[in-house]
Amino acid sequence: MTQFPFDVVGFDLDGTLLDTLGDLAVALNHALALEGRPPIAVDAVRDLVGGGARKMLAKGLEVTGGGVSDARLSELHHALIAYYADHIAATTQLYPGGAEMLTGLAARGVKLAVVTNKLESLAVKIFAELGLSDRFFTVIGGDTLGPGRAKPKPDLIELMLERAGSTDRPLRAAFVGDTTYDTGAAAAAGIPCIAVSFGFNDKPAQELGATAVIDHFDELIPTLEGLGLDLPQASMLSKT
Repeated sequence: MTQFPFDVVGFDLDGTLLDTLGDLAVALNHALALEGRPPIAVDAVRDLVGGGARKMLAKGLEVTGGGVSDARLSELHHALIAYYADHIAATTQLYPGGAEMLTGLAARGVKLAVVTNKLESLAVKIFAELGLSDRFFTVIGGDTLGPGRAKPKPDLIELMLERAGSTDRPLRAAFVGDTTYDTGAAAAAGIPCIAVSFGFNDKPAQELGATAVIDHFDELIPTLEGLGLDLPQASMLSKT
């Protein structure tokens, strides 16, 4: 068998690997209700996701009557997170083809990672509840490295590469995401990014600046194999 062109593939969580929209919407509307705001329809919450729960909440407050003080935002954010943690996998599931795709990559010797702007503790919990924890060699959250280092900065992806360990040749890595937070972070880290069109795209998928776009997880492995025919030097990172 021809060697697979990537050693490591990282994934965003919300809107990429997992359809978390229903559970996020319920938690967001719980927090909004505490402020006396009307609920937001699930489909409309899709446009608010990206950059973490606090940003989602701030956007939700803006569209339901305006912002609040930083102190109140922090209180509501805490309430949102607490509620979400207690109901984190009520409806959440892998997108179609996700399980087969993860199995296929693992069978090719690929190390799988999660790099999300979600709090690390929540990301770890959601994969544990879904029975997916053993699929990934690392789960990195938006708070893993502290404030100000989440995507679209490259820091979290660079941490993924560091944790992947040293090899006897340049490490080949790619990232899979659904927003400009993901494509921006991957570009800044110097690795290719595959965008999924079925996620919480903050722009049309073809305008995210991704190396390639897929419409179903059945397409991911063939797409990565195609990219491997002409790997950019930037995606081959020496690990020492």
